[in-house]
Amino acid sequence: MSELNRSELPEPSAPAVQQGEPSCDPPSRKSSRRQFIKTGSAVTAGLTGAAALQRPVRGAEPSEGKPELVRIGIVGLGGRGTGALTDTLTINDNVQLVATADVDPYKQQILKRLEKFGEKVSVAPGKNYLGIDSYKQVLDDPDVDLVIMTTPPGFRPQYVMDAVDAGKHVFAEKPSCVDPAGYRLCLQAHEKAKANGTAIVTGTQYRRQTNYVEAVRQIHEGVIGDVINMTARYCSNGIWYRPRKEGMSDTQYQVHNWMHFIWLSGDQIAEQAVHNIDLMNWVMQDAPVSAYGSGGRFTRPEDSEMWDNVSVDYTYPGSRQVSFMCRQIPGTAGDNSNHIYGSKGTATIYGSNRGASIVDRAGKEIWSMKGDISAAYKQEHKDLVDSIRAGDPIVELKETADSSMTAILGRAAAYTGQNVTWDFMVNESKQALFPADFDINGPRPESHHAVPGETKLV
Repeated sequence: MSELNRSELPEPSAPAVQQGEPSCDPPSRKSSRRQFIKTGSAVTAGLTGAAALQRPVRGAEPSEGKPELVRIGIVGLGGRGTGALTDTLTINDNVQLVATADVDPYKQQILKRLEKFGEKVSVAPGKNYLGIDSYKQVLDDPDVDLVIMTTPPGFRPQYVMDAVDAGKHVFAEKPSCVDPAGYRLCLQAHEKAKANGTAIVTGTQYRRQTNYVEAVRQIHEGVIGDVINMTARYCSNGIWYRPRKEGMSDTQYQVHNWMHFIWLSGDQIAEQAVHNIDLMNWVMQDAPVSAYGSGGRFTRPEDSEMWDNVSVDYTYPGSRQVSFMCRQIPGTAGDNSNHIYGSKGTATIYGSNRGASIVDRAGKEIWSMKGDISAAYKQEHKDLVDSIRAGDPIVELKETADSSMTAILGRAAAYTGQNVTWDFMVNESKQALFPADFDINGPRPESHHAVPGETKLV
């Protein structure tokens, strides 16, 4: 699956509004699964009762040497969910899909396309959970060890927190959040997962793409000298749009067409271009101090809240500058590239499979490596499962949340036309885009797009 298709995610279930006690394995299940992770207790606050209890977290390797079965549930069966399932079932041994959740019954047909994986797909009757609260049933399911979260981004912070509370390991797609309120919740989930001994791996596959990893390593080791500035571009030719179906409520329609509503997608800068922004923070080894931006819209459908182009100048510690641009306009030239300028040379890292290279000040190439994004997609799932079995679960939500927050900072600067600081957005901003009165059958305010000079910084 190409990266441009990673935006093709499914409709979500509703966010959790209550927490309680999770279901535990019955004695028969416990006796058949002899080994659990030994990295500490998972004190969980589940979704079906009022009291918290200790629940063992699965994933350790049995003494006879065969990797223990890791059982997977997925929330969201759209394009990215399908891709994530295919990747983990392909790369990992002794994993099994045992439960699914989605609001659209048609998407359950994905199981037919996964029959090629044989016994790795074993969803019992009644475990294709359906409906607006179906994600809760996956989290309550004692047969699920690892949950793949591939719903629209607006739902992600609460869903991940609920999964951590339920004692599940998590794979969560990017971005981690679309507003400061969601960012703060992600930080809490990150710390709670570390305390629980549960994993959270995120869909920032470039962190595991070998040419990216090697290029960044050389930058950090000083091969191009001191990093002075950087340019980052994610420019493409448009994005999907889903018309309203007859009988849909306002909320159902916006969830169905989620990319075009900021409370669900965060706009292109957060939903898609976060990959380049994540690389910016990775290279700079920090989050930015401030952002100043602009942009607008020329080609979006009338009811879309998205802009189709954003440009942001980010200032990082040490007065280092990053010039960032993203665009989705049909008929324009695409560009997915990152150029890091140092005192001794320049590193260029392209998206997808184009590879990376380093040249010295004279322009002579001193290093290059091809890219393989398909392998990177799979590697993030292998690293996740391996860490679970090793009893040393990866928890990387904070890094992706920081990158998502950097996108939110840039969006705020562009939308308002103001110079906006990281400190304000993280510590003072009251922005919380997800509706407090969420009702899938309910109305939504009339959609509108941001206008600099009119849109206020909150």
